[in-house]
Amino acid sequence: MAAGRRLSRDVLRLGISPCPNDTFIFHRLLEQHGDEYELVMDDVEALNALAARGELDIAKVSVAAFAELRNDYGLLHAGGAAGFGVGPLLVAREAREPGGVIAIPGQRTTAALLLRLLGEFETTVLRFDRIEAAVLNGDVDAGVLIHEGRFTYADRGLVKLCDLGELWEQRTGRPIPLGGIVIRRSLGADAARQFDARLMESVDSALAHPDASAAFVRKHAQEMDPDVVRRHIELYVNDYTRAINADAVEELLRFADEQPAREPLFAY
Repeated sequence: MAAGRRLSRDVLRLGISPCPNDTFIFHRLLEQHGDEYELVMDDVEALNALAARGELDIAKVSVAAFAELRNDYGLLHAGGAAGFGVGPLLVAREAREPGGVIAIPGQRTTAALLLRLLGEFETTVLRFDRIEAAVLNGDVDAGVLIHEGRFTYADRGLVKLCDLGELWEQRTGRPIPLGGIVIRRSLGADAARQFDARLMESVDSALAHPDASAAFVRKHAQEMDPDVVRRHIELYVNDYTRAINADAVEELLRFADEQPAREPLFAY
């Protein structure tokens, strides 16, 4: 559903991505409580922008974007995408030093933030699913891949220049927190606690009954290869989806913005 006006005062605007890890973990929640939410489904950079404009009540956002959202939104414990070996990849047509014009999946994304670990570069923003083609076609010199690009770049003839997640892990010893679920602070702690419990139950149900969400996941994965869908879920849905690593999030937020936080990390 495209962005628009809220259906009613009682219906909360919920933004998630169509990526398999999100549809997998949200399927049960939407099946049970879908009439309480107006679902907005878009790529994470679009969700970052909607949240920045205050147009979502609950949203999946990049952890890097949360640095700007923290005064108005609080983080939930469940639903995050984090871990070791899950970071964005910098790729090119051939082995080379990073440089030239690099495609990134959005200025607010954690991927764009992590690129700063290598230095300052000229960048151009493309939607995440268009970056591989832009690199292959020579429209850009390199690109930062997220989501399923991690599994497909080599088959399409691209070369990995750097695993930005590995750089972060070596620097901090912590998992890389890519994205998290945030809720508007004005909704109150009780609403945050209730939604977090529902999402935790939905995550547990997805892990216990993975076939139950298969049709919903396939519908939104569009033309993604079934094996890539499976690998995507296996990589990004893990223990940190049940409880995101607060220390890792705080460390990444400090890297994103040196200003001291004025609000607590979590919504409750």
